[in-house]
Amino acid sequence: MTRPAHVVAVDLGGTTIKAARYDAHGTAEETLRLPTPSSKGPDAVLAAVVHVATALVRPGVRAVGLCAPGLIDTDAGIVRYAANLGLRDTPLAAAVVDAVHLPVTLEHDVRAACLAERQLGLGAGVNNLLVVVLGTGLAAGIVSDGRLIRGATGIAGEFGHIPVHADGELCACGQRGCVEAYAAAGALVRRYRRTGNTADTAADITRRLDTEPAAARIWAEATDALGRALVTSTLLLDHERIVLAGGMAAAGDRLTAPVRRSLQQGLAWRTAPAVEVSPLGADAGLLGAALHALTATGAAARRGGVSPIAPAQVQTPRTA
Repeated sequence: MTRPAHVVAVDLGGTTIKAARYDAHGTAEETLRLPTPSSKGPDAVLAAVVHVATALVRPGVRAVGLCAPGLIDTDAGIVRYAANLGLRDTPLAAAVVDAVHLPVTLEHDVRAACLAERQLGLGAGVNNLLVVVLGTGLAAGIVSDGRLIRGATGIAGEFGHIPVHADGELCACGQRGCVEAYAAAGALVRRYRRTGNTADTAADITRRLDTEPAAARIWAEATDALGRALVTSTLLLDHERIVLAGGMAAAGDRLTAPVRRSLQQGLAWRTAPAVEVSPLGADAGLLGAALHALTATGAAARRGGVSPIAPAQVQTPRTA
């Protein structure tokens, strides 16, 4: 009799590495969180991912799923470039394979979140879906006609670099006026500090919306920029539903109400698609990584009509 598949998932973020071991029913049996040691260099980041994955592997675990930001070569299991992590051409999947001696998959963190939303969240049964993750930066996962889109070079979903203001704020990418330069959590804090106020997180700012004009203005500019970018995306891809995820989505109606207004104002002849907050919270990427790992074991059921998850190329242990 085949034992039920257990998997380990690791979500490598710019601030935090999150990891969990899931049983065959998708219940997290054990979780780990630790700060991402990006200030100590790429070797430290790689070692930290290997550490958390190894710490969670137990008898019965049959695969490990990883997700990370940046330019991800899913077929090779390599992080080609992740500026905030200092990673370039880093064989992340292979390093974990060598440590745990199990099959390992690697996916872009936002596409992993989109997959989880499509199978477990508000995207179930939605064949034209956009999932925008609002974190330190901005990116999106796209489902078009039921297929999770990677694009010609694997970087589909760079939503944060849609230009919304000509000659606007300078973005970290080198362009001006990107939505990420206004609506990402990091940008929100930077722009707010420029007003002479102090804040450590976007949540600090949202708590002051009713009492501090500077916070209200910066927030309004952020939600308007996000709505403008969603206009462009909607007109191009004709979304049925838009799901907002990531840390900033915790603002709930304070986020969705102005974004819906901005989106509808930019659509003169089309009704705006629904804009909702993800029920999966900050663990959407982790859940998506777990789904990829389940596919590597052959245990994942196709749900919601998504084309085969194709966890890119499964990286397997080398034989002697």
